[in-house]
Amino acid sequence: MSSSFTCLRYHLVFSTKNRQPRIDDTWQKRLFDYMGGILRAQQGVLVAAGGMPDHVHLLAAINKNMALADSLRDIKTNSSKWIHEEIPRQADFAWQAGYAAFTVSCSATEAVERYLEGQAEHHRVRTFKEEFLELLRRHEIEFDERYVWD
Repeated sequence: MSSSFTCLRYHLVFSTKNRQPRIDDTWQKRLFDYMGGILRAQQGVLVAAGGMPDHVHLLAAINKNMALADSLRDIKTNSSKWIHEEIPRQADFAWQAGYAAFTVSCSATEAVERYLEGQAEHHRVRTFKEEFLELLRRHEIEFDERYVWD
């Protein structure tokens, strides 16, 4: 075979440091657009994004030649820098140290997109902590809650 073909879609979830409500509705879309630009620079694609003031969800196609951890490091580092430069009142903004990443099959893409679109409604009845732990359980990821939060 002369070429390699992949479909590497991930549902990425990470929060602001200490889950502080720092992402304002007035600039959230610009943040997602910027994150999409970071992914494009990595030869990836931001398929969809959603979130709340204390966390984000990204549905992203990651370039086959880029390690997931490297992609996330670039997204978080560069978007944090963008926030510091573009949103003056957020000079001390930071993301949490970790993240969660779940693979998404092509057949599940639309369901994940709807889930991301419905974040505001979803969080009327469930906190981010509850949501995050449920995602870990649903994807059968073992964890010790003492080490989940920073």
